[in-house]
Amino acid sequence: MTPNRLVLAAALVERASPRYTPAGIPALDVLLAHESEQLEAGQVRKVVLQLKGIAFGTLAERLMTQSLGASLHTEGFLTNTRNGKGVVFHIQDFKPN
Repeated sequence: MTPNRLVLAAALVERASPRYTPAGIPALDVLLAHESEQLEAGQVRKVVLQLKGIAFGTLAERLMTQSLGASLHTEGFLTNTRNGKGVVFHIQDFKPN
């Protein structure tokens, strides 16, 4: 299996209302913001991005309790949005920074 793993330090900037899948599993859509400086080709590059994320189950319930603006260490994987015109980060674990 080819790895698809993303580790990202980011701030929680938006949180949708909690919802439930047809199977009754809690789901939470969020927007994460990241800013850093990265070394690329011997040069420092400023990185600023926002990324849509989603969490399910007890992880979604835990994420609901985090304040907007909270700094998080997140881990998960990337996949396409349902319409295939974007990327969504499926959060599988997080810790407050």
